[in-house]
Amino acid sequence: MTKLNQIDEKSLLLQLKDGDERAFEILYNNYKTRIAGNLFKLLKSDDVVKEVLQELFFKIWEVRAQIDPDKSFKSYLFRIAENLVYDYFRKVAKDKRLLTKLMASSSELYFHIEEDMLSKEDAQKLEHAISLMPPQRKMVFTLCKLEGKSYREVEEIMGINTKTISSHMLQANRFLKNHFGEASTLSISIVLGVLFKGL
Repeated sequence: MTKLNQIDEKSLLLQLKDGDERAFEILYNNYKTRIAGNLFKLLKSDDVVKEVLQELFFKIWEVRAQIDPDKSFKSYLFRIAENLVYDYFRKVAKDKRLLTKLMASSSELYFHIEEDMLSKEDAQKLEHAISLMPPQRKMVFTLCKLEGKSYREVEEIMGINTKTISSHMLQANRFLKNHFGEASTLSISIVLGVLFKGL
């Protein structure tokens, strides 16, 4: 489905505030695929994604009268979604088996990190952790994860093969998980930053 323009969306939000179920359905259909796709990158479970998505739009319907049509509905949606994911992580952190399974399934997640996703303190902690890596691994991680370059591009820049690059990335991800602790606030905020980037 094509994205709604601002005028159409504002009109739908006004109708939603009045309890129009058709307007709610159009907004749901417009956003569900994008949100679900990004939730799946993190949660790796269709069932959990459906559960979070359902809860998200249930909350939207519940608070429809409070929605401000002049403000970004997308930002409003994602702020609620972020809170729901954070709640899920906190619940998971109490269940060690579930946490281990989640972290294992998320091991290939890309860490495209920008400062506005993290507090300055968290960004400094992350920068410090990266500085502790061996020089070549630090460079591979920086190029791949922070600058978003492909393995092929890194291969050309550094003159090392993709197998070596892959090995460095695996070790770097393991190091960061161990360094921060699997359920730390920083690791959660990084993952949430990845999830909501570019939506």
